[in-house]
Amino acid sequence: MFDHVPFEQGIAAKKVSSEEVFVRLDYPAYFDLLQLPLPDNRNAILEALNSDGLISRCETGNWNITRLGALLFTKKLDYFPDLKRKAVRVICYKGRSRIETLKEQIDDKGYACGFKGLLGIIMALTPGNETIRQSLRETTLTFPEIAVRELVANALIHQDISVTGAGPMVEIFEDRMEITNPGKPLVDTRRFLDSPPKSRNEALASLMRRFRICEERGSGIDKVVFHIELFQLPAPVFEQPDGFTRAILFSHRSLNQMDKNDRVRACYLHACLKRVMGDYLNNASLRKRLGVDDKNKAAVSRYIREAVKEGIIKPFEETAPRRLMKYLPFWA
Repeated sequence: MFDHVPFEQGIAAKKVSSEEVFVRLDYPAYFDLLQLPLPDNRNAILEALNSDGLISRCETGNWNITRLGALLFTKKLDYFPDLKRKAVRVICYKGRSRIETLKEQIDDKGYACGFKGLLGIIMALTPGNETIRQSLRETTLTFPEIAVRELVANALIHQDISVTGAGPMVEIFEDRMEITNPGKPLVDTRRFLDSPPKSRNEALASLMRRFRICEERGSGIDKVVFHIELFQLPAPVFEQPDGFTRAILFSHRSLNQMDKNDRVRACYLHACLKRVMGDYLNNASLRKRLGVDDKNKAAVSRYIREAVKEGIIKPFEETAPRRLMKYLPFWA
């Protein structure tokens, strides 16, 4: 009970030969991600994997493959029965509901060696918008790829990998994308932008940072919100349903199609983003974020009042003239 070993440091396969290590793990990807040349002898490769805790020596002279090594670099998660359900499921539905599935794909490679391929699968299944420019058809992405990348990386890294029977899942609908991982978030979902980074899987997060797949500076959600605003999409939703963490990205909707909750959420996340950048929300910045003309200042003022009434933003200075009013998120 007192000798608690983190799940990622547990053993996924015991007493395997060096040849079996090379069969099960995509070791060239490890050196590629670290931008290092592949050693010219097997012992040097094994020692490098051992130094990062991906494998470990056992008393028989063979090797144990750790769960960390299997999760990050396995060629197939089927090689490790207790990790099989940690494969990422990507499901594309017809329309806006889960009634009819168009395609389902399971990416069973390790999170590090398979991340680029996983992102390719997701973006290929994401519906795009066709536009014609100078007689050429161009397809524009429904969601900014960098936002999808950051949220998928977060789902892999911050999941509770000790939960059995559940793994990360990406669901793609006609009007949104939902990215879900097992485990409650370690911080309040309303504070994702400003909270210091926390990870329940420290070794996994550290290696993913070294592979440049994620950052441990807590700036991933900042990038998501920034690029969502740049694309002028509805603000994302972060929620925690029944022991899971879920992020939802929405496809383009005009301001007239947004309801009060959409507008309030957009105001709040805009205020949060401005705060972490050392700035403030005001009428002009929110007009730019929502793509509203200057002549519609009154409508934007109404949206700000809705957010203030909900208690999620507050005036920086109550007595300032109306045209100079600036706003902060409630926690500032």
